[in-house]
Amino acid sequence: MQKIFIINGGQYFAHSGGKFNTTLTHWTIDILKSNGYEVRTTNINDTYEPVVEVENFKWADVIIYHTPIWWFQVPNKLKHYIDEVFTAGHQNGIYASDGRSRATPEINYGTGGLMHGKKYMVTTTWNAPETAFTLEGEFFDQTSVDKGVLFGFHKMNQFTGMTRIPGFHFHDLEKNATPERIADYKEKYEQHLMEQFSAVEELG
Repeated sequence: MQKIFIINGGQYFAHSGGKFNTTLTHWTIDILKSNGYEVRTTNINDTYEPVVEVENFKWADVIIYHTPIWWFQVPNKLKHYIDEVFTAGHQNGIYASDGRSRATPEINYGTGGLMHGKKYMVTTTWNAPETAFTLEGEFFDQTSVDKGVLFGFHKMNQFTGMTRIPGFHFHDLEKNATPERIADYKEKYEQHLMEQFSAVEELG
């Protein structure tokens, strides 16, 4: 597992300049390259060709998505990127069909992916504090990011045949993004990244 494709989903819009996700993308590039991985990147704010992006998915062993969460969803440009690229990947390396047959249309939905053996990881960045997900009576009803807001995102990647590497979520980045917290997050994220990649390498 040596080839990593990183997608920076930090869209430029209104008061958001995508700065933290760009910083995060650089952290990821630096630590992976320093450990011998090949890296390709895409920024969803830049012009891209869907068929070229498909080739990046086909090339990679692991896809890493870096995305903020806006109104409890990924930004519209990241969603548009996925729509265009995955459509260009229909019967071209990403998915063949929805997996069903006309003989038994009730079963096997979601099994037509072509990216088996590949893995993906997603990081998210939030204004919401982590306690909004963990404390009783708080906004997200003790539902985690992965089981709640990202449920559909994970199913999307599963549809292609990829399997998930546990991701990392950054919280309270608007009201409480002190230099000390960012430095602590950097240390914890880089440790998480290398632990997860080491575990994947051990599994082959």
